[in-house]
Amino acid sequence: MILRIAALILFLAPAILVLPRFIMGWFARPNTYTIAEAPSQPVAIVFGAGLWRDGSPTPVLRDRVATAAQLYFDRKVEKILMSGGNPSAYYNEPQAMRDYARSLGVPEEAILLDFAGQRTYDTCFRARHIFGIAKAILVTQSFHLPRAWYICHALGISAVGVASDLRQYRRASWFYWNLREIPATLAALWDVHVARPRPLMGKPDQIPPWEAQ
Repeated sequence: MILRIAALILFLAPAILVLPRFIMGWFARPNTYTIAEAPSQPVAIVFGAGLWRDGSPTPVLRDRVATAAQLYFDRKVEKILMSGGNPSAYYNEPQAMRDYARSLGVPEEAILLDFAGQRTYDTCFRARHIFGIAKAILVTQSFHLPRAWYICHALGISAVGVASDLRQYRRASWFYWNLREIPATLAALWDVHVARPRPLMGKPDQIPPWEAQ
């Protein structure tokens, strides 16, 4: 009997762990668009995705910034919020994101920087409570988009998503990213519905009401 119960638990455990990610994806899918199909929103939120040792954006992050830039050029958004980590003077994701966006032709006045977007939850929380964003297009890769959409939605942002998969990523990387999303999804549920932590805040820097609403 005990062995049967143990076998049942071992059989069901993977499904239970994956189920929240499946549910998030199911809810996010109808709110995910291509660049051409995306409805216009006041702002695009770009999530950080790491830098190389020289401080330049990784290919994943470049694709996110390039996607947001195209949304701006297509007049789908008026502003772009670049959110990422800046733990030291030698690691500054938002600055690198801004520099790359500027190199693509995005004007300085269209860019907002969030230097405390250490996690997806932090980015969404600060977007709502620091920058006053109520509606947005979320820009990130498809493996990350369901979690980002769910968190933003739970925190009061009416959001749609645009996947920034602009290239063929390595299979090993894609597998790792999707595998990592399983515990990250469980952590997101804990943060949103149980812990409700307050990230580093700071002085509010809100978008004008006519753009945020």
